[in-house]
Amino acid sequence: MSDLVGTGVRVSVPASTANLGSGFDALGLALGLRDEVDFTITASGLSITVEGAFTDVPTDEGHLVVQAFRKACELHRISVPGLALTCRNSIPHSRGLGSSAAAVAAGVAAASALAGREPDASALQLAAEFEGHADNVAACLFGGVAIAWSDAGGYRAVRVDPHPDLSPVVLIPSQESSTKTTRGLLPARVPHSDAAHAAGRSALAVHGLTRDPAVLLDALRDRLHEPYREPAWPATSRLVAELREAGVPAAVSGAGPTVFALPEGGVLPAEIDITGFQALAVPVDVDGVRVAPLG
Repeated sequence: MSDLVGTGVRVSVPASTANLGSGFDALGLALGLRDEVDFTITASGLSITVEGAFTDVPTDEGHLVVQAFRKACELHRISVPGLALTCRNSIPHSRGLGSSAAAVAAGVAAASALAGREPDASALQLAAEFEGHADNVAACLFGGVAIAWSDAGGYRAVRVDPHPDLSPVVLIPSQESSTKTTRGLLPARVPHSDAAHAAGRSALAVHGLTRDPAVLLDALRDRLHEPYREPAWPATSRLVAELREAGVPAAVSGAGPTVFALPEGGVLPAEIDITGFQALAVPVDVDGVRVAPLG
């Protein structure tokens, strides 16, 4: 039997917003809205308790946190005879705020901690394999601004420090969105001019998020994925357009339908109609995943 029985860790993981305009599958930003998961190693079996606002998730081996934890334990050659999991969920599900990335990052980080390791490149690789891209999970694991890419060696990312004046507001609708569905709306090819636009704007977004937020109104404009996904969430597209017309940098958060905005001072203009959306001011998270022993 594993000598880990009776031990455990508490993992806190941030929400994230990805793409940030034209940085499709490449840019992510960690947000100060967190899920918390307690992992206790037991003698046998699996027990899952889910608390908080978002409890409609599997309570068996299908739970995404459990799947990621199991895979990471295999990677680290950790024997886990049983597991008791307590999840306290605050990140909205299927809204483009990285809830699945947070679940995966939590499982991977917990296994890394039990192996006596900090989350590293191997943790990123494993987490990104679940997601199919590294932007959200990199932001989750490392905090701040994530620049992600993939090559023959797998998924990679670097973290850069966000500008201290960023004051995000996320506008969350009741409508859910499936990443798989919205990806299906994207064309196999885009015009060369749109690709060039994306390259320039995503590079500008990195500068704006880290050095000069004044350029973000231009930097967050996209022609690579947002126009094609508009049929999935027309109200989201309308709100993004209204915010931009009012001078507020805005983009669709991840696969939508949440809107990510950066109003000056974190206050939306009074004339913006946010009917159907809940506005939530959230700080940028600079820490990424946090792990502490239980007890």
